[in-house]
Amino acid sequence: MPRNMLPMKPGSGIMAKLIMAVVGLAVLMLVVKYPSDVASWVTGAGHVLSSLANGLVSFFRAL
Repeated sequence: MPRNMLPMKPGSGIMAKLIMAVVGLAVLMLVVKYPSDVASWVTGAGHVLSSLANGLVSFFRAL
């Protein structure tokens, strides 16, 4: 088990860490406040990734 659960690059500045924390809190807020919307977004992203994988497979099969 790693010492730090959220490892960051040691040289990264405080501003980068602050931005990552704000983005993380925003995502958490969206999940808590609008769970069905987030679920549909994740499902849509899964469909996009699935169609992308199918397209790549068909491309390589055609070679």
